[in-house]
Amino acid sequence: MPFELPRRHEELSERAVKLAESVRDRADAGTGLDPGLRTALRESGLAGLTVPAAYGGVDETVDPLAVTVVREALMAVSGHLDSMFAMQGIGGYALATGGDDDLRREWLPRIAALDAIAALALTEPGVGSDLRAVTTRVAERGGELVVTGVKSWITNAGAADVYTVLCREGDGHSLVLVPAATGGVRVESGPDIIAPHVLGTVRFEDARVPADHRIGAAGQAFPLVLGTLATFRVSVAGAAVGLAQAALDEAVRHTTGREQFGTTLARLGPIPQMLGTSWTELESARLLTYAAASRAAADPLANLHWSSMAKVGATEMAGRVVDRCVQMMGRFGLVSGSVIERLYRDARPMRIYEGGNEVLTGQLAKTLTRSSTSR
Repeated sequence: MPFELPRRHEELSERAVKLAESVRDRADAGTGLDPGLRTALRESGLAGLTVPAAYGGVDETVDPLAVTVVREALMAVSGHLDSMFAMQGIGGYALATGGDDDLRREWLPRIAALDAIAALALTEPGVGSDLRAVTTRVAERGGELVVTGVKSWITNAGAADVYTVLCREGDGHSLVLVPAATGGVRVESGPDIIAPHVLGTVRFEDARVPADHRIGAAGQAFPLVLGTLATFRVSVAGAAVGLAQAALDEAVRHTTGREQFGTTLARLGPIPQMLGTSWTELESARLLTYAAASRAAADPLANLHWSSMAKVGATEMAGRVVDRCVQMMGRFGLVSGSVIERLYRDARPMRIYEGGNEVLTGQLAKTLTRSSTSR
């Protein structure tokens, strides 16, 4: 469990910080895909970290630690930029690991270069954590795959060029690659949420794609879904650490620059304890996140429990820290459109997506008790 980042990852972090600072003035991009942020991310070359080198990416296999430190830097400034970066990997990972070679060559270099936007379509109006209950179906007819169903709360819906879709097929589940331009694909805008997000509903109305657009074997989707989560879940922890750091920086700036009762706020009443506690919790989460990401880089599936612990720990920490920072800033923490308001809104959804924290802690308990009884 390393306590210092390798130099390569420090350099990636520095590149990501530079990118984020260059777009700070347009960090709140709203609910549409911002073309300026997309251009900046493309020119940085960092999106190549989300795709294997054989298909236009950077590393031989996707490095969870590299993705994590980049997300840490991006989320500190822009949730939209962070999501745009992460979704290229989340949307394309199953294709990279289990897709047809021709499809990989067609799509993955474009995803790495941000010339194509990727999306992963799992959830449905009635299905969230229980993915085995999905009702979207795929059937093979005349050499084609026909996809029918509705996916909701899909990140990048409407902006994506290609969707990786989880479907029921016979008694199992399959993943199907469906280009957005496919006939029968219709997108509706999603709900407005507290952290503005590119989000929508995707309807597949007998959408037909060639049979080679099935990713992996028929009925065997979940190992690919699990591989995606095992590789990218820990990066949510990195984003949470970056967000918390940005919030603490705001609180330090405010409390050291404002005087009350003859001294700075940073030395007054409970503020020192709030600052010190926040810093301690932040650095503890950062260490766990880096250690978990290092383990995920060595073997994502074998270390999924570490990624889950980091995701839970860091996102819960971010919620506590940003809430304290709002409190320390008093009325100035309540200003609409401020940095701290954005961070406060962005922090809350992180405890829900990529696995609700209560779901993950329940899974962790099962892993813990299994390992205990097997000794």
